Amino acid sequence: MSHNIMDDWLNKRLNLYNKWLADKKIPFASKVVPITQSLETKQWVLPTEQVIKFLKDARSFAVAPCACRTHYKRCNNPTDICFFLNDTSDKLVEKGYAKRISVNEGIKKLHMADEYGLVHLTLYNPKQYPYAICSCCSCCCHDLQLLLKYGRKDLIASSEYIAVWDEQLCSNCGICADRCVFEARTMENGVVKYNPDKCYGCGLCVTACPNDAIVLSGVEEKKMGTRAKKGTFG
Repeated sequence: MSHNIMDDWLNKRLNLYNKWLADKKIPFASKVVPITQSLETKQWVLPTEQVIKFLKDARSFAVAPCACRTHYKRCNNPTDICFFLNDTSDKLVEKGYAKRISVNEGIKKLHMADEYGLVHLTLYNPKQYPYAICSCCSCCCHDLQLLLKYGRKDLIASSEYIAVWDEQLCSNCGICADRCVFEARTMENGVVKYNPDKCYGCGLCVTACPNDAIVLSGVEEKKMGTRAKKGTFG
């Protein structure tokens, strides 16, 4: 765990999460939602289409500036990219903080998030319909900071998918390592190293791989080894 001094804004968020966890109001603060192109067509719901389904099924939705990037301003990633649903969206639109957009406009924003290497996170409670879906960066996002800097793995749930890597197709270009927010992929002496235990199944490595050496597979398949090639999971 990092010994960096936590700033007040992040500390307030952590205290709120700790209270929710203690009161058993949430099992995790956020859950990773993979991006569309990263999943092969199978029996599972396509990941970003899962987000699109959230938007289509919602009574109403709107987009608003990312609170984290607006607060920290540590990067040039787009800010007008966070979705709010139903009652939350209505309240934010009424206050002038959020605006209504079409589903097609929402899809474009999701693809833009992928281009910028942002991770889709939804505030997570399996008993509740999601009310917020954010596209997050590691330098500003409060949840990713708490995970990566302070080791709070209990705050972010992975997606139902995991990256499966064909090392024979890999050219060791390192693009996937640069894109991996969760440090599951690293470069050592010019060679890509992959630790699947750190993979949250966001799919950012898949959409960037020039050799199609990575796909997302269901976590249960990973456990069974039906997609993994010899040596893929060590």
